[in-house]
Amino acid sequence: MTLKILLPFQVFSDKVKVARIVAETPTGAFGLLPNRLDCVAALEPGILTYETEADGEVFVAIDEGVLVKTGPDVLVSARRAMVGKNLGELREAVAKEFLTLDEQEQSVRTVMAKLETGFLRRFATFRHE
Repeated sequence: MTLKILLPFQVFSDKVKVARIVAETPTGAFGLLPNRLDCVAALEPGILTYETEADGEVFVAIDEGVLVKTGPDVLVSARRAMVGKNLGELREAVAKEFLTLDEQEQSVRTVMAKLETGFLRRFATFRHE
């Protein structure tokens, strides 16, 4: 298989001859082997594991994203990613950086929720007039 990990601003990784891939979804982890049927999966923040003959087993911390398998090609599109050798440190990085929203992002989400609520209220009153 070929594996390409895309970030919003760059190609993070482009690997060929990938023997297997394990990814984490909201419903649990699942594996991909070369002859698996085509599929699409939403990824949650976690560890993506792949294995090649040249690199061995590689661990990549992935922020939420999407995995698409079509034929021998696997495309992973994520917001952020980081590679590491130590699985414990990567798991810690996922918990620290990907699972906790920074203060600015939380405030932006709060403001957006208020704007959406206000719009829906105005729309509902407009509809009843």
